[in-house]
Amino acid sequence: MLFEADKIIWFFCALFSIWMLVLSVAFYRLYSHYRHLTEGVTKKDLQSILEELLKEAGEQKQEIGKLIGQLEKIEKDGFFYLQRVGLVRFNPFAETGGDQSFCLALLDGNDDGLVISSLHSRDTTRLYAKPIGKGKEAGYILSEEEKKAIINAKKIKRSSRA
Repeated sequence: MLFEADKIIWFFCALFSIWMLVLSVAFYRLYSHYRHLTEGVTKKDLQSILEELLKEAGEQKQEIGKLIGQLEKIEKDGFFYLQRVGLVRFNPFAETGGDQSFCLALLDGNDDGLVISSLHSRDTTRLYAKPIGKGKEAGYILSEEEKKAIINAKKIKRSSRA
C-alpha cells in the first residue's frame, strides 16, 4: 500500500514538473517578446507612444470615412456620364462603295443618351442625332442600324459596383 502511494506521489510530481516547465517556456517566450518590443523605451515613453497610436488610428478612421463618402459620390455622379458606346457601319445607297455611313450610340449608366447617324452619298454626307431614353427611342423612330448600335452599346458591361 505504501508502495502504491509513493508511485502516485511521484506521478503527480512529474506531472507538476512538466506543467511548470511548459508554463516557464511560455512565460519566457512572452517575456522575451515584450522586452524586444519595449527595448529602449521608458514607462513614460511607452504611454505617450500608445496614446499617439490611438490618436492616429482615430484620425485614420475619420479619413477613411471621408474617402468612402467621396467614393460613393463619385460612383453616383459617374452613373450619369458616358459609359457605353456602340458603332454600326453600313451602306445605305447602292451607288456608293463601301460602308461609309455609320450609327453611333452614346449611352450613360441609365441607358439614356443619343444616337448619331451619318448617311454618306457620292456628293453629300448628312448627320442626324436622335435622343435615347432608357435604351429605347424617345420621340423619333429609330432605323434598324440605330437599334443595332444601341444593342452594341448595351453589350458593354456595367462596373461591378453599379
